[in-house]
This record gives sequence, C-alpha cells and structure tokens, in this order.
Amino acid sequence: MAAASRSVLLQRCVVSPVGRHTASLIFLHGSGDSGRGLRRWIKEVLNQDLTFQHIKIIYPTAPPSYTIGPNFARYKISNDCPEHLESINVMCQVLTDLIDDEVKSGIKKNRILVGGFSMGGCMAMHLAYRNHQDVAGVFALSSFLNKASAVYQALQKSDGVLPELFQCHGTADELVLHSWGEETNSMLKSLGVSAKFHSFPDVYHELSKTELEKLKSWILTKLPGEMERQKE
Repeated sequence: MAAASRSVLLQRCVVSPVGRHTASLIFLHGSGDSGRGLRRWIKEVLNQDLTFQHIKIIYPTAPPSYTIGPNFARYKISNDCPEHLESINVMCQVLTDLIDDEVKSGIKKNRILVGGFSMGGCMAMHLAYRNHQDVAGVFALSSFLNKASAVYQALQKSDGVLPELFQCHGTADELVLHSWGEETNSMLKSLGVSAKFHSFPDVYHELSKTELEKLKSWILTKLPGEMERQKE
C-alpha cells in the first residue's frame, strides 16, 4: 500500500526554514487547488512568504481526484452527506508516507503539525485524529467534518492525549457554513479534543491576513524554536 500510495502524491512545494530545521508543517490545499497555488495565495494575503526560523513548510499537491463528486473524498459539500472513505484513506496513507519521511530525516512526530484550508483542513483532521494522534497539533481553516464522520467514530475509541485543534472560520462563508465549523468544533470537544474556534466577521470562503497571523502565532506555540523551548 505504501509503495502504491507514493505514486499518487508526486509534487510538493517546500519552504525551507531560515535556520536549523527542527520542526515541520504540512499545509494541505483545498479542492481544485495545488500546493504551489496555496503557497502563492498565502503570499498574496500576507504580502510575504510564510516562513519560520526552524520550521520547514511542506505544501503537497493532491491528485485530481481530490475534489467533490462520486468516488472522491466527498460526494457534495454538505454536513449530512456521507464521506467517501476509500478516497480519504488513500490520501491519508499518502500523507502518512510524507510524515514518515520527516521522521526518517530526524524530526520527531511531536514536532510535526498538520493542517489545511477547506477540504485540506478536513483531510488534516482525518489524518491526525484517525492515524497520527501523536502529532503536535492540527489546524483547520474554513473546514468541517460530516455529521457521521469517521473521525468522530475513531475518537470514541481513543483514550490517549489528543493533538490540539486550531480552527478558523469566516462568518460570511457561503460555501462551507460557519455553523458547520462550529458544530465540528463542539463535537470534537465533546470527544476529548482541546479545540479552539476563531470566528472572522465578514470573511467568506477565503484566507484573511488576520487569520494567518493568528495561525502563525499558534504554530509557534506548538512548535517553539530552541530558545523558546529552553525557557519552558
């Protein structure tokens, strides 16, 4: 399975840390986008690249099937529509290979963050809470989980410490409703996840500068640099 899955995910856009690499961040794009496209979008919103002194950022590009429709991750954008677990599981295996590569390079699992925008945030929650509960944390921007998500089912069987969730959502989002994000957050909290939810007034299904700046601050609390770790 691992060998087959490697051929699925070929492209990735990598932003190297400015200094010594001691942590990694996997940032997943939304449906129809690419890793390079997500990086470019973030750069446009922030007016600069998202970079860290010690954190490598990996923007993987998913295969074309990473979208909406029959045989894909979701049949349609709705919180009561069944997940297409076969596609989700293939992507989780591909992303597991990516995590394993970071671990083999010397980065511990508790120094790896996973997250994403829209479908990417959904995938990150599946990846972390179903397969990698020992990562440093999870973030989901403008994302949600279906009412009967396999993530909830997996967490009902979990009794360990779970990675913290950082969630952001625009109140004016008409594609992925703000209420769906809130419902996801509440459900995960009820299942033992330490989950933060940040609402952004008048923000649609998009990234905002305030949101990304808040995310960057949270990333540094979960993956502090050497000096910050020595102070702890």
